[in-house]
Amino acid sequence: MTSNILIWCIAGVATLGVVVRPLRLPEYIWAVLGAGLLVLLGLMPSRDAVAAAGKGTDVYLFLGGMMLLSEVARQEGLFDWLAALAVRIAEGSAKRFFFIVYCVGTVVTIFLSNDATAVVLTPAVYAGAKAARVEPLPYLFICAFIANAASFVLPISNPANLVIFGAHMPPLSTWLYHFTLPSIVAIVATYIVLRWSQRRALDRKIAHQGSTDPLSLGGKCVAAGIGLTAVALLAASAFDVQLGLPTFVAGLVTTVLVLAISRQSPLPILRDISWGVLPLVAGLFILVEAAEQTGVLRALVAMLKQSAVASAGTSSFGSGVIVAFASNLLNNLPTGLLAATIAHSAEVPIQVTGGLLIGVDLGPNLSVTGSLATILWLSALRREGERVTALQFLKLGVFVMPPALLLALAANVLLP
Repeated sequence: MTSNILIWCIAGVATLGVVVRPLRLPEYIWAVLGAGLLVLLGLMPSRDAVAAAGKGTDVYLFLGGMMLLSEVARQEGLFDWLAALAVRIAEGSAKRFFFIVYCVGTVVTIFLSNDATAVVLTPAVYAGAKAARVEPLPYLFICAFIANAASFVLPISNPANLVIFGAHMPPLSTWLYHFTLPSIVAIVATYIVLRWSQRRALDRKIAHQGSTDPLSLGGKCVAAGIGLTAVALLAASAFDVQLGLPTFVAGLVTTVLVLAISRQSPLPILRDISWGVLPLVAGLFILVEAAEQTGVLRALVAMLKQSAVASAGTSSFGSGVIVAFASNLLNNLPTGLLAATIAHSAEVPIQVTGGLLIGVDLGPNLSVTGSLATILWLSALRREGERVTALQFLKLGVFVMPPALLLALAANVLLP
């Protein structure tokens, strides 16, 4: 009993460290320290810790591929070119530019995942805001919020979707039947509230962009690589193949090809990638595995099963709200792992699992460390010299997240 309490205390402190970042140390430091402390104190065998970290292999490969694509795209000027194009289409209207960024973010999230939106789109939006000579944050916030709001349109829109359903992934037709309406509701509600919250900044004119310089050959190769990656992800999802390896291969091949064309060294790309996200994920997987071993989940399984039997709709809505707020305390990746374990053990209907998924995907729009995508977004901002505090994000998230969450869960309940 004492060891179980100690495990939960260590996991809680480590998670708090990830959220608060004491001494301004990177998030991964606290996750790794918590995981290491569990092993050093004998609360978790080292072999179990290694096995738990190994469960994230597909996530590591996925993130590695996306970060390679993002960094080579940045160096080849693809982001600057796209930014200039968006500013030119906006024709001096901040409102139109805001809408364009939101639409692009939605498409990128749907077909490349929410992590891709954070990693790939954020630098492009920053470049666009600079080209338009406006304050970047109102537009950069889009990258964080749409990354979660549009993350359950397709199974590939968020790696957490694959974690939650696992081997029980429904056919694409079933997925679209259950999640199209909640997704539309979440995307539209998020846009309306986010747009309203930034209304003062959007009343200003933005700079006009003249003719756009031609994209370099390397930039065209990166654009083609990103497009092929989207196709590969859709094909992998259709054939029930994990997404990590196809994404990593696509990112690696694109990077090697571009470097060969431009005859550049790979060292600048490898140096500038935010590698710290990989040990962060590994540490979170270990912390979740330790929490599972305490036996607390068995009680939660029984509670969810009884609730689902009594009323699937009520259970779906209630569990979705609980998981949404838990994702902001624990991060949605470990929360998703816990929710998946509980849902599979309880053998609940898809409507209940859908409520859990919506909570895990959409709930993190409340806090900066609620999802891996938002953490990646923060890393991208720091590289550009921008800073967003936890309180600053919370002040906006408390208005943006709840309406989208409640409406999406209600839409999920309405479907038989």
